[in-house]
Amino acid sequence: MFFQNGKLSVRQLAYEDRFVLAKWLSDPSVLEFYEGRDRPHDVYKVIQKFFKKEDETVGCIVEYDGIDIGYIQFYKLDVEAKHAYGYRDETVYGMDQFLGEARYRDRGIGTDLVAGMLEYLVNDKQAQVIIMDPQTWNKRAIRCYEKCGFKKVKVLAEHEWHEGKYRDCWLIEFRPDKEEVS
Repeated sequence: MFFQNGKLSVRQLAYEDRFVLAKWLSDPSVLEFYEGRDRPHDVYKVIQKFFKKEDETVGCIVEYDGIDIGYIQFYKLDVEAKHAYGYRDETVYGMDQFLGEARYRDRGIGTDLVAGMLEYLVNDKQAQVIIMDPQTWNKRAIRCYEKCGFKKVKVLAEHEWHEGKYRDCWLIEFRPDKEEVS
């Protein structure tokens, strides 16, 4: 387990999770912002994307009161990726997440999830900067991230292919104040 905060916990993704990921990644309310409604995932596609990766992305399942409710991943940016975003010498991590179970949205759980992962990355991975790149029109997610201390850095024009066209994304970053995160 990576962290636990009350009823919320985050654990390593396991092969058995392929079915719940396929369920979530075929739900239009998830796909609207994650992957795209034109790219639903069946179990085979989930296995290819989440279990046959050659990168260092760490996939995790989000649980609330013992129930699987979402997915979160984190990864350390390599030198090339850091330079592409305008970073040089800092230890930079990226993260992405979604709540797959609709009844757990709009209850503050996403905010608790993001805050908990920030604390984990800063304290356990010594992250100096944590970044995300949400689509500019994903207002609910951006509000959540700003509540957790993320700041908008710049618009990444036509950054992500989503539902048939390139979409603008915000580069947002969190820079920890060591006194706040512990």
